[in-house]
Amino acid sequence: MAAVAAVDSGFPRSPRGAVKIARALVAFVTFLCFAASRAPGAYAALAGMEVVITALFFLLYLLKLDKKMSWLFWPLADIFNSVIAALFLLVVCLCAVIIKSNNGTLAGGVFGLLLLVLSVVDAVLLFQKISLGGPRGRNTAK
Repeated sequence: MAAVAAVDSGFPRSPRGAVKIARALVAFVTFLCFAASRAPGAYAALAGMEVVITALFFLLYLLKLDKKMSWLFWPLADIFNSVIAALFLLVVCLCAVIIKSNNGTLAGGVFGLLLLVLSVVDAVLLFQKISLGGPRGRNTAK
């Protein structure tokens, strides 16, 4: 018999799950804007990596793999990802908005700045959820 993966059905409806979904969607729209406008490769690469990494973290929490792979404190890794992504997005998207070689690059920069805000919100939600000195809690809000 094949083992059935445990799914946290409440995670997509939680605030953290909703922010992860919004981050992935906005990152995908940002990627499409940069790719369609033939912007420099770094713009599209950053947005594409953000789509993939956010989707992987979403799947990690959705399938409860963070419980099975307890050798890493995943919420802290997720916070680091959110903060570093926000810093890169700040630099790249401000450059895209300031330079605005065409309308697609400008739109990608604006969506990227929205993605920056979502990354900061995600980091704040994660930081509020973790307790470094106490026991590790559940991923979904109750």
